[in-house]
Amino acid sequence: MKKILSTILLTMTLLSQTVFVNAAEPLKGTVIENDYVKTTDDDIFTGKVETLNRKEIINMTVSQVLDSSYSVEGDEFFAEVTDDVYGDKGIVIPKGTLAHGKLSNTTAPGKMGKEASMDLTFDYIVTPDGREIPIEGQMTTKLHPITQGAKIVAQDLGYTVAGGAVGGLMALNWLGLEAAIASQGYTLAGGAAIGGVAGLGVALLRKGNHVLIAPGDEIKVKINTQMDLPVYKETALKQEEILYDGLTININDVKHEKDPFGEVNTITLTVLISNMSDKTLSGFDMALVNDYNAKFSPSIFGNTKLMFRQIKPGDKLVENVSFAVDNINRKFWLTFYDRKNSQVITKISVDNAYRNLPEKVKNKNKKIRTKGQNFKKEDDFMDMDF
Repeated sequence: MKKILSTILLTMTLLSQTVFVNAAEPLKGTVIENDYVKTTDDDIFTGKVETLNRKEIINMTVSQVLDSSYSVEGDEFFAEVTDDVYGDKGIVIPKGTLAHGKLSNTTAPGKMGKEASMDLTFDYIVTPDGREIPIEGQMTTKLHPITQGAKIVAQDLGYTVAGGAVGGLMALNWLGLEAAIASQGYTLAGGAAIGGVAGLGVALLRKGNHVLIAPGDEIKVKINTQMDLPVYKETALKQEEILYDGLTININDVKHEKDPFGEVNTITLTVLISNMSDKTLSGFDMALVNDYNAKFSPSIFGNTKLMFRQIKPGDKLVENVSFAVDNINRKFWLTFYDRKNSQVITKISVDNAYRNLPEKVKNKNKKIRTKGQNFKKEDDFMDMDF
């Protein structure tokens, strides 16, 4: 229900906003020949080589919906790398790299609350500079069987919690100490006493849920390939920006956060603005624009000070501003428009700023994006009772 309400609000916001064409330029350092733009290796790579080891984990998001209720084995799809992959010498797989995948195995929901599952395999990636690299990668939605069983027992015995230690003892005796600890608080110190056996009966009969992976969901893909890859120059990976004389805008921090409905779709920026130009900026003429040219206005659920402020020539400030977006893993630009003619005054890349953030901040954002993600499919909106 939270996802449905959040989706409705986001859809209404998107319908009320405009879309403009992103005048993206090719990578810097190019040569022109016969009206075609070509990029040389010297423009992109440092000349160093890094070995990508086996068992490397790469964060990705899929380009289309994968649903265990109708997706079948053999279905092909593309996924996109959501975080730069670093070696000791620099970036070897940049954000935005595409990965080709197939649905290699599916299982239907089963009794005892066993969830459906999907196994994904990946065979090659296509980097932003057009190189196709063979890989072996895999990802599964399956939970560890011990952990999954512990959650089933814990949840169903929880229907009749009345104190005592029977539930915890059952988890210990049937599934072992690891399962008892993993059973969401139903440890030896507590659990279901009265009705415990009846609760277990529900667990034996209850059927699990289908699983769904949608664009914006972050998946962790384990790479089973060891290969040598060239290291990218930082300058080659920088996104295009539009600057205005006398106007300095720095993005000092980027936080990924949950909206009031619990969905991780909010980007909060800490912005430093020094306006020594001839322009007056308005918070109402500010937006976050992604690489699909979708435009997102500031969120009313975040700090609204910057939204309702005019930034006149001579003003200097540091403020937070939040944006609710459709896919937190896309590339974004903080953009200000001229109210008189709707032309872009300045466009600052969030990705460029993100690469300079401390690893502690990046790891915290990763944790928020993936915390508690189990790909459980919620009831269809049309099937709900009101």
